[in-house]
Amino acid sequence: MPTAVVVDDSRAIRMILGRTLRELGFEVREAGNGIDALAVLSAGPPVDLVMADWNMPVMDGLELLRRIRGNAQFSAVPVVMVTTEAEMGQMALAIEAGATEYIMKPFTTEILADKLRMAGLVE
Repeated sequence: MPTAVVVDDSRAIRMILGRTLRELGFEVREAGNGIDALAVLSAGPPVDLVMADWNMPVMDGLELLRRIRGNAQFSAVPVVMVTTEAEMGQMALAIEAGATEYIMKPFTTEILADKLRMAGLVE
C-alpha cells in the first residue's frame, strides 16, 4: 500500500485530504508543518506522496518542497501543493521548485482524485 504524508496546519484539511487519500488506497501520515513533515519523512518507511499546504507556521510548504528536492533520499517523492495561493507567480514558484502538481483550495474530492490520476499517482 502506498504511503502519503499530508502536511497542513489545519487539522480539518488534514482530515479531508487523509480521508480522500485512504479511499484512493493510501496509508496516510500527517504533519502540521514542514519541520514535522521532514521528521515524518526521515522516520520511514518510504513515502510515495507528499501533499503540502503553502502557508504554515514554522516552515511553509515552499520551503518544505525545496528541502525535499534538495535531499537525495527524498528528491524523487512527488509533492502536490494544496493551497489558497492563487496567483500565477506563486504557482510558477512552486513548479520551479519542483512541485509535481498544484491544487487550489477549496477543492472537491473529485478534483483531488483527478489531479492525482493526471499526475500518474493513482489509477
